[in-house]
Amino acid sequence: MLSQSTLEFLKELAENNNRDWFTENRKRYETSKKDLEKLVEALLKGVSEFESLPNTEVKDCIFRINRDVRFSKDKSPYKQWFSAAVGPGGRHSGRTDFYLHIQPGESFLGAGMWAPTPKHLAKFRQEIDFNPQELKGIIEAPAFRAYFPEIWGESLQRMPKGYSEYHPDIALLKRKQLFFMHKYTDADVTSPGFAAEIVKGCRLIKPFCDYLNYLFFDEPEETFEL
Repeated sequence: MLSQSTLEFLKELAENNNRDWFTENRKRYETSKKDLEKLVEALLKGVSEFESLPNTEVKDCIFRINRDVRFSKDKSPYKQWFSAAVGPGGRHSGRTDFYLHIQPGESFLGAGMWAPTPKHLAKFRQEIDFNPQELKGIIEAPAFRAYFPEIWGESLQRMPKGYSEYHPDIALLKRKQLFFMHKYTDADVTSPGFAAEIVKGCRLIKPFCDYLNYLFFDEPEETFEL
């Protein structure tokens, strides 16, 4: 669980997103960050029961609160949320992992295909064209859809080049992003069983993460002999 004071800090930060206020409230930030670290520590312990997490520490998972404003019109210096990537190697793994977002009224656990490379997107569509049942068996399973009921992300307006507009899995082939999330209320976030609830969600979405990680990173490249 997280303390109510952590959510209150984030709420006030959203209303006072400037360096002077942050400096004046740095002790509150440090206390809130420690609160988050305890939660992530509990998540690593729970997730390690079904996911190998070699050499992954709490500090590897938590994202910085400072925003990169170099290329943004919004020059607010700080994020209005806490976030962490739970998976082998943490936030720098480059693989599909479990993403936790903590923000008053907007907290969620999510995972999926969010910013695929052109190569990854091509592999995804090829796999859907030849073997859609493996993915559909994962994301259409009753327990999965009960916890992750909606698909988030963008789709193409037209069919991707090389695929028929009459393809039976047209909706999946059009996906540019394929992301699932489960939202939590502030009451959920501050409840004693919050860490266990997140671990439950991670366990449910792990087969989807495994599917994407194998497809994008672990599947052997095909070789052809002449």
